[in-house]
Amino acid sequence: MKAGKAIWELTRLEHGFIYGLGVVAGAYIALGEFDFRLSFFGFFTALFLQASAFALNDYFDYDVDVANKRFDRPLVRGELNKRDALIIAAVFAVPGFIFACLISIPAFLLALGITVLGYAYDVKLKEFGLAGNAYIAFSMAAPFIFGGVVAGNLNSEILLLSSIAFLSGLAREIMKGIEDIEGDALRDVKTLARMYGAEKASRVSAFLFITAILLSFAVMLIPEYADIKYLIPVAICDVLLLDSAKKLISGVGTKDIRSLRKKTMIALLFGLIGFLLGAA
Repeated sequence: MKAGKAIWELTRLEHGFIYGLGVVAGAYIALGEFDFRLSFFGFFTALFLQASAFALNDYFDYDVDVANKRFDRPLVRGELNKRDALIIAAVFAVPGFIFACLISIPAFLLALGITVLGYAYDVKLKEFGLAGNAYIAFSMAAPFIFGGVVAGNLNSEILLLSSIAFLSGLAREIMKGIEDIEGDALRDVKTLARMYGAEKASRVSAFLFITAILLSFAVMLIPEYADIKYLIPVAICDVLLLDSAKKLISGVGTKDIRSLRKKTMIALLFGLIGFLLGAA
């Protein structure tokens, strides 16, 4: 039981489930109907490949996580070791690529490209600060794009949803840089928080969240989304994001960032539900 919990935390499977739902949402919005084959294979492609990337991330971030006292990381607690993380990263990658192949060769190539970028982030790209943040933001938008591409219809709804996910993801990563400022110094990660200070990073993060909120209103210009089914969950999403932005502007400590990251992840889940209901 303890080992299973440690593997879950290493691979951040709760994030993988959200990424998988993003692929399902992208395919559903693109087709206007539910395709079980695309949804099933797409969901598990995202779940396993993201889990692999997260495990590799903890391998390369071990010293940083120790410095940041990230006891939510099983490697820091000693429940798993770095060799375990490498093995788990490899094991989870295999079914992810198999599921991608079962969709189509283009789907496999797209999944391969996104995953290689993820590994590059773990190894080196993270150290470039904003460029690394942008990759993580892209990885949050990628499931919707992937779903649209495999369904053969990358439409305006998916592009808007991807843009909202990208902006919110970028805001969350810039915000995370405030929490990790001490440990990031070990890898010389050039985050906004390290280069320009926590206050500047907080304001940029808040601005990006507010921009994402404004884009969620733009979605209502699409006729089928001017509906209560979309409005209610997205209103919850926007309230949570706006509250997070207000806290960032007023000033938060590093200990507050973790709770804000959880709150904004919940917000994005409500936003995803809104898009799915709006397309129904």
